[in-house]
Amino acid sequence: MKKFIKNYALEIYTVISLGLLLAGALMDDLSVIQKFVMVFNLLFILHEWEEGHYPGGFIDLISGMIGKDVPVETKRASRIPTGILLIAFTFVPFFWDDCVIPILVTATLGIFEGVVHMMAIRVFRLPKFYSPGMVTAELELLVSVALIVWLEQNNLASATDYVLGVVIMIACFVAMQRTLVWMVGMKYSDLPKYIRKQWQNRQN
Repeated sequence: MKKFIKNYALEIYTVISLGLLLAGALMDDLSVIQKFVMVFNLLFILHEWEEGHYPGGFIDLISGMIGKDVPVETKRASRIPTGILLIAFTFVPFFWDDCVIPILVTATLGIFEGVVHMMAIRVFRLPKFYSPGMVTAELELLVSVALIVWLEQNNLASATDYVLGVVIMIACFVAMQRTLVWMVGMKYSDLPKYIRKQWQNRQN
């Protein structure tokens, strides 16, 4: 069972998330927040496939940065922590839609993804104006902005809500990222050093 989960982590995440989409489609009178969650959920599924499979290659960028080949098994297993994070970021706000903090956590991730994928083009000196997962990441960014505009128009979120959303997202993302970095054989504390090295190489 453990080997199956490692080899098919992306597919398992996809099935679970499609289950949420199906549940939402069968429910009557979804709230606006739940409808936003459905959009995020679909984009997250597409993003994982774009970033990790078709055309994929984001983890290859990391392995190239540290100069170490990552086994196929590790690449597949790396989707486990990501899948857990995304399931939490969609299921919690869907079933707890009377509180804006969970959906703000999700929106913060969408904004973060959009910005990071644009930055990756420069940091990794990519030959094309594209980084694996960028198309869906920018769509996540747009939906996140639309959500925040809606919240502001209806006075549904306070400054404290936004701060908590950002803090919770960062804490969860760092925990996930530490796991991924460890899986590819790199110390998390060395990550800024490798990024600076890539940036310096680009400047030279």
